[in-house]
Amino acid sequence: MKILVCISNVPDTTTKITFTNDNTEFNTAGVQYIVNPYDEIALSRAIELTEGGKGTVTVINVGEAANDPTIRKALAIGADEAVRVNAAPRDAYFVAKQIAEYAKEKDFDLILTGRESIDYNGNQVAAMVGEFLDIPSISIIKKLEVDGNTATVEREIEGGKEVVTVSGKFVASCAEGVAEPKIPNMRGIMSARTKPLAVVDAVALEEVTKITKYETPAPRGTVKLIPADQTESLIDLLHSEAKVI
Repeated sequence: MKILVCISNVPDTTTKITFTNDNTEFNTAGVQYIVNPYDEIALSRAIELTEGGKGTVTVINVGEAANDPTIRKALAIGADEAVRVNAAPRDAYFVAKQIAEYAKEKDFDLILTGRESIDYNGNQVAAMVGEFLDIPSISIIKKLEVDGNTATVEREIEGGKEVVTVSGKFVASCAEGVAEPKIPNMRGIMSARTKPLAVVDAVALEEVTKITKYETPAPRGTVKLIPADQTESLIDLLHSEAKVI
């Protein structure tokens, strides 16, 4: 089984977010980057499915050379090889197109992504890759089992879960529960230095979206504590100040 895992290079979850150039660009100064946590879940499941010589895992990232340390971490976790599409990931459409173009040439059996990246939270790439490749895509899966040419996946739905079976090639975006993220050991870190990391050029694609401005959330307001026996006062504040009733 040949599995392609798509990984994003995202700011660490403790990063203080600021913007530059009149709030049109993310300020990268002093920011530490990590493998997108949801992508780590997808990678961990891919490694489990191919253990014992059952297949290979390739990770792909759309980004510039600064992303290489993040890609090397994915190799240290257990991926067999990596490829970086040498271009800034300007939007989900662009990223999905680059992944699909690479995947067309390599004939992967399964393509996994995280449910979303923690910086933009778009949840778009997996479905777009499936559309570009004309293969099924299944969003936000919680469990993945593969038996020969057939896979069984579980998704959470309102009031229960949905079990889906799919045959042949497909794309899936992974959420918590699919696998426990793996921590690279010393052997993995050392071997990652010599594992192949190919760099390929991006395919030309017209710009379809453009970010015009970023905004940070408004500061949190003060908190008013209302004694439990003053329900009328609470109701009045919810109506007159919070305006939620």
